[in-house]
Amino acid sequence: MLDEGPYSNYRMTVRLALANSPGVFARVATMLAKEGANLGAVDIVSADPDQIVRDVTFDARSEEHGEQVVQHLNAVPEVKVLSASDRVFLMHLGGKISVHSKMPLVTRNALSMAYTPGVGRVAQAIAKDRSKVYAFTTKSNSVAVVTDGSAVLGLGNLGPEAALPVMEGKAMLFKEFAGIDAWPICLGTQDPDEIVRIVTAIAPTFGGINLEDISAPRCFEIERRLKATLEMPVMHDDQHATAVIILAALTNALLVTKKRMEEIRVVVNGIGAAGLSCCQILLAAGVSHLIGCSEQGIVLSDDADRLRASRDDLSAHVRRDRPVGTLQDALRGADVFIGLSVGNVLRPEDLELMAPERIVFAMANPDPEIAPDLAVSRCRVFATGRSDYPNQINNVLIFPGLFRGALDVQAREINEAMKLAAARAIAGIIPPDTLSEDYIIPSVFDKRVVPQVAQAVAQAARQTGVAGRRPKGTEDYSPPRLRS
Repeated sequence: MLDEGPYSNYRMTVRLALANSPGVFARVATMLAKEGANLGAVDIVSADPDQIVRDVTFDARSEEHGEQVVQHLNAVPEVKVLSASDRVFLMHLGGKISVHSKMPLVTRNALSMAYTPGVGRVAQAIAKDRSKVYAFTTKSNSVAVVTDGSAVLGLGNLGPEAALPVMEGKAMLFKEFAGIDAWPICLGTQDPDEIVRIVTAIAPTFGGINLEDISAPRCFEIERRLKATLEMPVMHDDQHATAVIILAALTNALLVTKKRMEEIRVVVNGIGAAGLSCCQILLAAGVSHLIGCSEQGIVLSDDADRLRASRDDLSAHVRRDRPVGTLQDALRGADVFIGLSVGNVLRPEDLELMAPERIVFAMANPDPEIAPDLAVSRCRVFATGRSDYPNQINNVLIFPGLFRGALDVQAREINEAMKLAAARAIAGIIPPDTLSEDYIIPSVFDKRVVPQVAQAVAQAARQTGVAGRRPKGTEDYSPPRLRS
């Protein structure tokens, strides 16, 4: 097992052969200090009278800085770099996931039951009653994580091969947090018609479809068509899970600031896939004053009732070619800023345009819309998508439990009521008397998250008539109410 140690994005381990004489390692340590590389663990691999082999770990500022340090280590007298490894890449070596059988095949009898001839009886039973596929295969607990590689982690159109390690990571999260078997499916096409055709064709294998890292506006059409075609949960995670966790965080932030959802003015900056879904769920939750901005300025602004009535096609209200003001105009008197755009688009003085007790969610990664050290003192509640600051708004809090609940009741779709129930469940995990400016959202490692989200989602599916079965233990369950 890889010893992951404390996280550093540019932590490297080099294996060095050093002459076994006084002062040689001191030259290595001096060089690392001079280069600004933070020296970590030092382990002896082998030693003889002439030479000592050591593994030296250090943190670099960037990938380029790490390569520069390795080059300079090789230039130190009586030191030779034998190998250099980046622990992030080591973790990915050979892939991060694998398939394991649930029972061993060590006898002829077991083989004949798991495969031919025994499996033929199961195949015939499913052919007579296709609903039995949920009982006798992995379909009931499996999700396809589908991408075309067109919008990988905000890095751009990197293609399906570059998307594969990201989809493997998503599959790990499904398994580790919710016990769901997820399969990365990276498609060699970016044509919406082809994507819909392929996903529809492979759908019988899976219980749900998680669309991932597909660029806007194509992602809207692909999700809409798949939801219309398939009677199973289909969700574009970048849109909806992000929107749900933002609503959960905002619900608790409003308790901290003692403001009401129906009265606040909200500015959403970044009207892409996630931004539009965020606007949709905020309108569904009761927000009445909503402005959407893009790099052009204010591109979404209308009466709340009209927006709410057409929120399933909110993109029709976006006027990218006819902005009606700047981001700064939108911020005047706003209670909430939600950034789903790019880093460093806000200045400290922009925050001063907002109302008192302001809430700022700067979600751009890796650099938020405003640097935390510039924003924290000017906000009542500040949150980012980063793990190195309080209030990390991370969609891993949503999608495992959301799909867990949908799979448990064999839901035919993931609807608005299920998403709202997930947001309520997340917000309700933190008791009101423990909420604070730095604690509005639970940890991704909180063991209560997935069960409570799954239970709330399953109940909402049943109440809205999209559940195919009733999970055990839900007969007397009522979802939590949205706090205000």
